[in-house]
Amino acid sequence: MERVKFNTLARHIYEEERNYPEATGELSDLLHDLSLAAKVISLEVNKAGLVDILGFTGDENVHGERVKKLDMFANDMMIKAMDHGGHLCVMASEEEEDIIHIPPEFYIGKYVLLFDPLDGSSNIDANVSIGTIFSIYKRISPEGGPGTMEDCLQPGIKQVAAGYIIYGSSTIFVYTSGNGVHGFTLDPSFGEFILSHPNIRTPQKGKIYSINEGNYLYWHPGLKKYIKWLQDEEMATERPYSSRYIGSMVADIHRNLLFGGIYMYPADSRNPNGKLRMMYECNPMAFIVEQAGGRASNGKQRMLEVQPTSLHQRTPIFIGSEEDVLLVEKFMREYDVIEVASPQPLS
Repeated sequence: MERVKFNTLARHIYEEERNYPEATGELSDLLHDLSLAAKVISLEVNKAGLVDILGFTGDENVHGERVKKLDMFANDMMIKAMDHGGHLCVMASEEEEDIIHIPPEFYIGKYVLLFDPLDGSSNIDANVSIGTIFSIYKRISPEGGPGTMEDCLQPGIKQVAAGYIIYGSSTIFVYTSGNGVHGFTLDPSFGEFILSHPNIRTPQKGKIYSINEGNYLYWHPGLKKYIKWLQDEEMATERPYSSRYIGSMVADIHRNLLFGGIYMYPADSRNPNGKLRMMYECNPMAFIVEQAGGRASNGKQRMLEVQPTSLHQRTPIFIGSEEDVLLVEKFMREYDVIEVASPQPLS
């Protein structure tokens, strides 16, 4: 019987650091601080039905969405846990309109942190899995001074680490620092994240698709054809696929990361630029999935190569098993060619 190596998140982070002799330890400390914030948020999520942190605050966030109490708790916890460690020069949150400067009384570091404090928060009251997503970059502005908007608006390919914490039947911390993807499950008996999913590799092809089919009427014609193709029966291509959609990006992608499949949140006629946020959701998830052997694009271009132009920029996303993502891109590209080639009616 193969011996399973017992390892904690903290030990794993510092073991990874030893692979890079030039490492200063700052990134390791930053990831450790994130794990502490995750434990506090997890504890609060687990008692959400017992204390008065469900429901809405009465406010709206920068996107015009009603803010839930647990959203704000998670946002405040992330800021308070991360602003004084001396590793960051600036932060940005999906819940905040502008960048978050490090208070002047604290040391200014060389890293940039972007985060969605509570993804899938519309599911909070229904006790469905939700999560925190984070993305880490190195600053590009001169060291020593405050971080800038330019530090935050880097393409996803510049990420040095990314991860998510999923709060469900158990709390799981999944991260990559560019050397594979690893998952750690929180053991509540002694409060440590224990290595439970080493070296996650997503299958090259899955049998699950995840998309909000209530928006079918508004989709790109090529996407409609792709979904119908997935639903047709054919043994040679292992169809039909199963439809699984939770409505929490972090939960849907976590399942597909482990078992294979594709998650899609496309642009449509009502949201021509897509709906998910590039910096807080799509780029970190794309980095994780690519590190696990998958693929992520906006339907036309590799997600990590898109140059962002604004902090809260939205984008379509197709992410998951490589063969599945390549195929949906092919369907949409071929239909675009057909449309361009179609003769126009005479006026």
